[in-house]
Amino acid sequence: MIEIKFLGTGGQGVVIASEILARACFEEGLYPQSFSIFGGERRGAPVAAFVRVSDQKIWLKCEIDRPNHLILFDPSLVSEKEVGLQVVPGGMLLFNKEEQLRPRGLKEYRIGVIDAGDVSKRNGLGGIVNTSVLGSYVRLSQIVKLETLLKVIRETVPTAVEENISAAREAYERIHLL
Repeated sequence: MIEIKFLGTGGQGVVIASEILARACFEEGLYPQSFSIFGGERRGAPVAAFVRVSDQKIWLKCEIDRPNHLILFDPSLVSEKEVGLQVVPGGMLLFNKEEQLRPRGLKEYRIGVIDAGDVSKRNGLGGIVNTSVLGSYVRLSQIVKLETLLKVIRETVPTAVEENISAAREAYERIHLL
């Protein structure tokens, strides 16, 4: 089983990203479980979303304390030390905007970096970065095929469908692997 934590702020599309990833996993015959935690519904408030994925039914129904993968939509929410305490050793980290966090002391992790904000803006999505982050995460993790992710994005997002698909595709190609 792989446990994934998404961490960002309200308005970035964190919850929707976790739901899209879970659906993509389901499309490929896996068993996903998706849930989120957030306080007041407002832009800028911290948001955490979680996905569990397995090739067998998942009976576990609790919060994820130490994920295998951490996807940071907003790396300013945690320090490098906190990342090391949260993620299982040998896990995977995806950072949005390298300049916010210099992952020097995280050599035991597989790390990817994407400027999802830049990709999203270039594709006409403004500050909503969820499909850009997902495109880069799929490349980093290989959890599902890019084509599956794009199919689910097409079926899920209510507006700017082609822009979201283009952003996911571009982020898939532009991720920087450390």
